[in-house]
Amino acid sequence: MTSITPTQAAKRIISLDILRGFALLGILIMNIISYSMPGAHYMNPMAEGGLTGVDEVFFVVSQLFANQKFMSLFSILFGAGIILMSSRMEERGSNPARRHYIRNFWLLLFGLFHAYLIWNGDILVPYAFCAVWVFWFRRKSPKTLFIWAGVFLAVNMGINLFVGFTMSFWPAKEIAETCASWLPSAEAVAIETAAFQGSWLDQMPVRAEGAIAMETIIFALGPGWQITGLMLLGMALFKTKVLTAERSISFYRKMVVIGFGLGLIFGIIGLVQNYAHNWTCEYSFFIGSQFNFLGSVPMALGYIGLIMLFCKSNFVETLHEWLAPVGRTAMTNYLMQSIIATFIFYGHGLGLFGTIGRAEQWFFIIGIWAFQIIASRWWLKRFRFGPFEWAWRSLTYWKVQKMRTS
Repeated sequence: MTSITPTQAAKRIISLDILRGFALLGILIMNIISYSMPGAHYMNPMAEGGLTGVDEVFFVVSQLFANQKFMSLFSILFGAGIILMSSRMEERGSNPARRHYIRNFWLLLFGLFHAYLIWNGDILVPYAFCAVWVFWFRRKSPKTLFIWAGVFLAVNMGINLFVGFTMSFWPAKEIAETCASWLPSAEAVAIETAAFQGSWLDQMPVRAEGAIAMETIIFALGPGWQITGLMLLGMALFKTKVLTAERSISFYRKMVVIGFGLGLIFGIIGLVQNYAHNWTCEYSFFIGSQFNFLGSVPMALGYIGLIMLFCKSNFVETLHEWLAPVGRTAMTNYLMQSIIATFIFYGHGLGLFGTIGRAEQWFFIIGIWAFQIIASRWWLKRFRFGPFEWAWRSLTYWKVQKMRTS
């Protein structure tokens, strides 16, 4: 029987590694809010009593260029990865379904470890869930994949709009309970802040409660549909060679113009509408948030077009040297962002939770970016995989992988 082994570095698609590295770094822009501030601050600027000055500027910038955009890009790449891995497994004469589900079983365990022991904003568990059914779309034509992607994304939007437009008919108690997570009381904020400024054990009840919600009701109402749609979109984009820098320069220029154009139009309309409604729960939680959702996919496509243009330019070697290593060690870097940030902000480390404003967060973002870019490049000059990639591959293939490059 032929031994099945992981993809070797020489066979990697450079553009995918560069895109993945770009997406991984970009995700930190929004995640740093969850690491450093009470949960309501992620979506509602009024949870802080209203933003002013430079903090409001950074909020607007993150809303327009980061919120859901890098998550969308990362999900698109995950879908492309399913196609890539399954096709290579078939070329080697192996059963792609068996390897796929083994791989995602271990991804699920990594995600549960991350969500309950480190940070409850984990995305790996939802990815492992969605990968279960997304895999069976892998043989569909690009046209079919685009259609199904649109269907799942539309369902996600439809659920949110239905909930938003029917909220006024709910019992007052249910409205109050729902809006408590949008604009929590001073007492609730104090309890959350005290927990995360406390010891690791003090954090556990709040972290576990958040993780359970993310993996159940929140997943069913939104992310499950959204991530599925984005993964299918990634499959279609990979099959049409968009993600491998094989389309023309004019094609990618159009992606940039149309993607950023639509993304900014929807994003700006959303900000104007939400500010006009004073970011109230009744409007902004479900209805007002859909403008950003509508803008997130074209903005992600704009980012893809931009990175592909760089990949078709003389700048590609620089990106290959500095950004691709971040993408090749994406799982390690994703988990390390949580480990580093929770040490900075949680009580088992420096305990800065709830004390850092949105503008100040960028000092930490840039610092973590610099560390991960330099560390990833240094690591891959000496080792074949990132530490968590090595563990994941060893478990997937049930064989200890060679770690050193020589």
